[in-house]
Amino acid sequence: MLKYAIIFGLIALVTGALGFSRVSGIAATIAKVCFAIFLILFVLAILAVIGVFHMAF
Repeated sequence: MLKYAIIFGLIALVTGALGFSRVSGIAATIAKVCFAIFLILFVLAILAVIGVFHMAF
């Protein structure tokens, strides 16, 4: 998901620089959503790893 967030962020930057404000806004929104999903999954993965190690020791 982080890869897609970076790609859409770059698309938003390029289209914003070229003056395509609507496309830039849509790409920025998609990038934000992808990044939020990445953060949620990342935190859940860290909590799962901590839980596994806590139960093992």
